[in-house]
Amino acid sequence: MNKDLYQILGVTKESSENEIKSAYRRLARKYHPDLNKDNKEAAEKFKEISCAYDILGDKEKRKKYDNKEIDSDGKPTGFGAGGFGGNPFGGGYQSYSSNPFGNGQGAGFDFSSIFGEDIFSQFSNQGANPFSGGFSGASRRPRKGKDINYTMRIDFLSAARGDEKTVNINGKNINVKIPAGTADGQTLRLKGLGEGGFNGGSAGDVLITINVNSHPYFSLADKTVLLDLPITLKEAILGAKVTVPTISGKVAVNIPPYATTGDKLRLKGKGIKGGDQIITLKVATPKTKDTELEKALLRMPDEDVRTF
Repeated sequence: MNKDLYQILGVTKESSENEIKSAYRRLARKYHPDLNKDNKEAAEKFKEISCAYDILGDKEKRKKYDNKEIDSDGKPTGFGAGGFGGNPFGGGYQSYSSNPFGNGQGAGFDFSSIFGEDIFSQFSNQGANPFSGGFSGASRRPRKGKDINYTMRIDFLSAARGDEKTVNINGKNINVKIPAGTADGQTLRLKGLGEGGFNGGSAGDVLITINVNSHPYFSLADKTVLLDLPITLKEAILGAKVTVPTISGKVAVNIPPYATTGDKLRLKGKGIKGGDQIITLKVATPKTKDTELEKALLRMPDEDVRTF
């Protein structure tokens, strides 16, 4: 074949195992010979993607392929390249004209897990077997329905405080409870809300990946909410009471006299699930000329505040 296997499946070298499997499933459904009667191009495409997945879907083979120890046909490169007799699968390609996997088991795939039971149930109901035997028993076994993957984007406060959102998946409205402290990239599993099972099997799940928008002034460190608080030079030197935001509303805090940039204030219980909020002070110097302030500063004694 001597082609880029990643390109055949429409993925990249950095793609995860799940992404490769998902891409193969999608393409296999599209080009499956029994769903494309008398379509030679679809049959050839199905053989091509199946051979690609045979290597990329196997950790060891994928590693060897990435390291150029085997080529896109699965043959060893360099010395001893003829060790397989020109056929990495043992059964040869000649059987692809009728069945790309020989007797249904030659390539080592569990097709009921790749395609889902929906494809096999079509043929078992018709008394037919698309893989020339070896799968008729599998089509009658109870099989869990397919999981449904969904991505949801939410705002920072919904993730921090917890929330409930309604999403429409496959025409069905689903209420999603977002736990307090949900992190960006976290996946929520809703059991039994995926596609229906087959032959009495349980329904699949809905897997929702949460993408959290950044906040203009809050950030998180586990259960701790972080906030940078700008204060004036006057507030820093004389101290002050200022109002600050938290994820549950605004509160008043006391700035101690002679505060400096980097000083921290702790608001207990104002973080995630009983965590704290940490306020880091940032002293902002005046942006306009102030003659009186300059005179006052000149009257101050010099201090050595540097340690280097």
